[in-house]
Amino acid sequence: MARLSVNVDHVATLRQARLAAEPDPVTAATLVEIAGADGITVHLREDRRHIQDRDLIMLKKMIKTSLNLEMAATPEMLKVALTIKPEMITVVPEKRKELTTEGGLDLRLHRGKDQLKRFIASLKDAGIIVNLFIDPDPEQIRNAHKLGSNGVEIHTGRYADKKDKTLKEKELKRIYNTAVLADRLGMAVHAGHGLDYQNVSRVVQIEEIKEFAIGFSIIARSVIVGIERAVKDMLELVR
Repeated sequence: MARLSVNVDHVATLRQARLAAEPDPVTAATLVEIAGADGITVHLREDRRHIQDRDLIMLKKMIKTSLNLEMAATPEMLKVALTIKPEMITVVPEKRKELTTEGGLDLRLHRGKDQLKRFIASLKDAGIIVNLFIDPDPEQIRNAHKLGSNGVEIHTGRYADKKDKTLKEKELKRIYNTAVLADRLGMAVHAGHGLDYQNVSRVVQIEEIKEFAIGFSIIARSVIVGIERAVKDMLELVR
């Protein structure tokens, strides 16, 4: 049975729109856990556009499940991670002007370089599980394995965005092939980005994917039906 980690970044996005104290992503995370989610995901961006350092500290103290911290591979973020020590780190690419993460890491750029490998090793030495956020591409999987990551999170954004049925099926096949290869290499397989109540049902049929990180669609639905109902509705689809 697949697990669900709920990303609460957009609770913080709403708070930061007015630089107010509410809504509090830590309170939201507590309600998400009560609803049955298996973990909490947050992305601490370099520009602190939504999640703040205070949020991360409080989340580590308060949540009872598992904290997955998404972050860029920078010296600043390494220091944060080694201080907070979340259960899991997902290394993601980051651009200042993007609305949301636009794609996976291009690990071909890191081939023959030791920087990312050392970054991963430092986190693993601290007892932190490390995943790399990658596009559904076998070459990226092989590179992630060589770099020593514990697992991968497959970027499902292109699948989610496709409107044409044929193109959507093609993207789904790419996700499947990537998940199978990662599983055969002994890596943990996660997936996320752009998944919602309409498109997740096909992806959850891929048995190799053990955990889904889903945020925006759940938080958006929670505005209408409440966060506990929104989480439970997604859990029914994922499980």
